[in-house]
Amino acid sequence: MNLPLLPTISTFFIVLSAVLVAIGWYLISKRRIEAHKKFMLAAGVSALTFFIIYVSRTLFVGNTAFGGPDELKIFYTVFLIFHITLATTGGVMGLYTIWLGLKNRLDKHRKIGPITSIVWFSTAITGVAVYMLLYVIYEGGHTTSVFKAILGG
Repeated sequence: MNLPLLPTISTFFIVLSAVLVAIGWYLISKRRIEAHKKFMLAAGVSALTFFIIYVSRTLFVGNTAFGGPDELKIFYTVFLIFHITLATTGGVMGLYTIWLGLKNRLDKHRKIGPITSIVWFSTAITGVAVYMLLYVIYEGGHTTSVFKAILGG
């Protein structure tokens, strides 16, 4: 099995972000506020690292088409749209939750934090599933960069 480097690295960072969120959640349950803050910020940096790698790859290398059986493509596409919706929602919620924490708006931070974490865990799990479907279970289809697609290269 020959796994692609950038998708493997970006998937690692999204899983790492979820692990760091889980540790941060545990730490706040033990009232270890400074450690919680550090782990949640590290989770945010990890998620940002994923995003930078993902966007760079999408722009310069492209997206990989689903390479599995045609009869599963519609299911994969619906699942991918669900994952993208979760990831977008989770990213916005994550930024807002971190901002609330840093601004000491702890009443709102405490309310939205657990929900954000659950959305982020779901994002990470579905992200790993997308990775598995594209590169492990099935061999990925063709890849075209956004620039090549636009410029006809």
